[in-house]
Amino acid sequence: SRRGSLPQRIVSLTQPHIRPIVRGKAGKPIEFGAKLSVSCVDNYVFLEKISWENFNESCHLKEQVEKYKETFGYYPESVHVDKIYRTRENRNWCKERGIRISGPKLGRPPKNVSEEEKKQAHSDECFRNAIEGKFGQAKRRFSLNLVMTKLPETSITSIAITFLVVNLCKLLRQFLSLFLSLFTNNRTGELIKPPFINFDYTLNNFYVLKLIDLSENSWSKVA
Repeated sequence: SRRGSLPQRIVSLTQPHIRPIVRGKAGKPIEFGAKLSVSCVDNYVFLEKISWENFNESCHLKEQVEKYKETFGYYPESVHVDKIYRTRENRNWCKERGIRISGPKLGRPPKNVSEEEKKQAHSDECFRNAIEGKFGQAKRRFSLNLVMTKLPETSITSIAITFLVVNLCKLLRQFLSLFLSLFTNNRTGELIKPPFINFDYTLNNFYVLKLIDLSENSWSKVA
C-alpha cells in the first residue's frame, strides 16, 4: 500500500468517529478522543466547543468573547489565554473593544521589564492555571478521561455532564461556606475555620453583599 495520510481512517472499531489528533506533547504526540474548547469564568467552566476533528483554537476566541458578552451583558476586562490565541488579529480585535489580552507583546522582548509588568504577568499566569486545574479535576475526580460511550452523541452528553458536575461542586462549596459562616462569629472563626471556608461572609455583612456584583465584573467573594 502507498504510504501517506488517509483521511477519515478508522482507528477504533467500537468508536469509529474518533480521529487521531496530533498534539506534540512529550510522550504523547498523538491523542484520541474529543477536542474541547473551554473557558473559565470565576472558577465556573463553560464548554464552548466539542469536536472529534482537530481545529485551531485561536479562530474561536472572538466567538467565545461575544458569547461572554451575551451571557453577562458586557465584555470581560481581560482574557487569559495560551500562546496560540495571541495572534495579531485577536490582539487587535480585543484592543478595539478595550479588552486586555494576557501575555507578552509581539516582537522582540524588552531588555528591561518593570516590577509592575512582572507582577501582572505572574497574576495572568495564575488566572490561566485555573482552567488547567479544572481539566485535572474533571479527569481525576469525575473520570473525564474514561468516557466509554460508543456513539458520538452520547459521548458529547457525557462530557457536558462531567463539566456540569464540576460547576455544581463549586456551587455547593459556595453555599456550604455561606451556610457555615452564618453560625460562626469573628472571635471563634480563627479557631475552627476549615481551610476551604471564606469568612468574608459574616453575619454582620451578609446583607450588604451580593452573590453577583456586576460593578466588579466578577462573582462576589464567596469561597
